[in-house]
Parts: sequence; structure tokens; C-alpha cells
Amino acid sequence: MTTLPSLPRKVAVIGAGDIGCGWAALCASAGWPVTIYDSNALGLERAAVEVPRRARALVVLERATGGMVERGLHELHQGRSLLQAVKGADWVIEAITEDLTAKQWLFESVEPLIEPDALLTSSSSGVPPTQLFARCRRRDRCLVTHPLNPPELIPLVEVVPGTGTGASEVVRAQQYLRALGRMPVLLKKPAPGYVVGRIAAAVWRECIDLVVNGVVDVDDLDRAVSLGPALGWAAAGPHLTYHLAAGDGGVTLFLQRLLASFEDWWEHLATWHKLDPEQRRALTDGVQQAYSNKIEALREARDRRLSAILRALEQARTG
Repeated sequence: MTTLPSLPRKVAVIGAGDIGCGWAALCASAGWPVTIYDSNALGLERAAVEVPRRARALVVLERATGGMVERGLHELHQGRSLLQAVKGADWVIEAITEDLTAKQWLFESVEPLIEPDALLTSSSSGVPPTQLFARCRRRDRCLVTHPLNPPELIPLVEVVPGTGTGASEVVRAQQYLRALGRMPVLLKKPAPGYVVGRIAAAVWRECIDLVVNGVVDVDDLDRAVSLGPALGWAAAGPHLTYHLAAGDGGVTLFLQRLLASFEDWWEHLATWHKLDPEQRRALTDGVQQAYSNKIEALREARDRRLSAILRALEQARTG
């Protein structure tokens, strides 16, 4: 008989930016009590509107039920202070800006305030846990749970333990995430950028290079990527995609036929590591020209497409 994981009595989200609001909306959509806190009053004002909007949008997108969302929103609160926000929380989620010094200071400040058995996780997109939690005394309950953006829609979450993270806390984090309908991917050891960030950085650098060198316009490139390899990878992942591509011969035959082509492409990939001012201007101008005055409509379209892709993948897995 499968034992159901105990759910957190309360979740505290520290940071009311896009990631923090996404975490809060996700937890609220599951009916969990959530307190969100930000040292910036304007951030909290935005969260008061954004979290309910994003949670209720999940109902429209058929990712949550109305009754559960409203139950969670009834238990959604704003923290008046850091102490009040984390008091009684079983899970404390850090979601502030990606600044190592700020994160270290926050963890050092919050650790004495949280419950003795509370799980403390960071939403960092690529900083090693040993650096993030360097000032913490109880590193056994600290680890990274890095969501993709928007967190309430994309189910993948990277779970990155530190060298001192307890095995039971890794299991608890995975249980919490699965209870939220997430798909935790456990890293065996930390790497800068983790997995998704490293791949995304490599792909984006090539996309930037193609734009700033005048090969293709921004909007055409985005269509090519989203309807090309990204769509195949969404269905199967890059390794399985190529393993299936050669039929019964699998990856062995695929490499025999196409490795030379890939090696030629790799040889010509961009190798720069920083954007010079001219590249930065070209990239900024290209993106602004492609998407000027369309952000809200494009965000809604992105969420509809993500939801449709997720439904199709779920039906394929269960069908």
C-alpha cells in the first residue's frame, strides 16, 4: 500500500517577482495555505493582483479546479515581516533576485526564524547549493528546487542537493513537488547552470548569434526553434529524439549517418562568452521591433500553448 506524503501545513514564499508569484499561485491552486513576503512594498502590491490572476488562469487552462483554487486563495496571505511570513511554515521557498550575496544574507537571516523541521529551498537557476547555503548552520535541510518559468504551468523542477543535504529532505522535497503535479529531476551533483540552464544558455547563444549576424529576424527564429527541435524535445527529449530518429538502428545508426554533420556544426558554433555593446544593441532592437506592444497578448498565447502541449503529452503518456 502506497503511503501518501504529508503535505505542508503552510508554505512561505520569499520574493514576489515572477518566480515567487508563480510558486504562490501553484501552491494556492492545490489548496495549500501560502504566505508571500517581499521587502519591496510595490512587489507585494503586484503580488496581491498577480497571484490570484495566475491561479485562476489555471482553471481556464484546465490545469486546476475552481473550488481548490478558491480554497487556496482564501488561505493566501501577505507577510507583514519576514518572521511573520515564515512562522509555522513547513516549506520555505526563496525566490528573490539571482544575486548570490543577497541570497546568502537572506538564508542567514531566515534560518533562525523558521521551524526546526522546516524545509528551506532556493529557486536559484544555476548557483551551486554549497555557495547558496554557505552561511547556514543546518545545511541538512537546504537544497535547490529550481522551477522553469512560469512555475505554475511548466511541471519540470530541478532538484539540486548540496553536499550536506539529508537524504530524507531530498525525498520530502520531491514528495511536495509531486503533490503539486511537478516532475522533479534530481541532479547527482551540482553543475553551474544545472541542466536546463546550461542547455538553454547554449541554445540561446546560438539564437543570438544568428540574429546579430543578420541570418534571420527574431520572430522568424523564434518560430523556427519552437516548431523545430524544441517541439521534438518536448515530446521525447534530445537523446530519445535522436535515438528514435534512425528507426531500429537507434542512436548507433544515427551517429553513423549524422555525427559528421553535427561535428561540422559544432565547429562553427558561436564561442563568445559576453555580449559586446553592438551585439547588445542589435539584440535589443530586434526583440523590441518584433514584439513591441504585444506582451500581454503574447504571454496569454504562450500560456495557452504550454497548456495544450502539456495536455497532449499527458494524453500520450496515459493513452
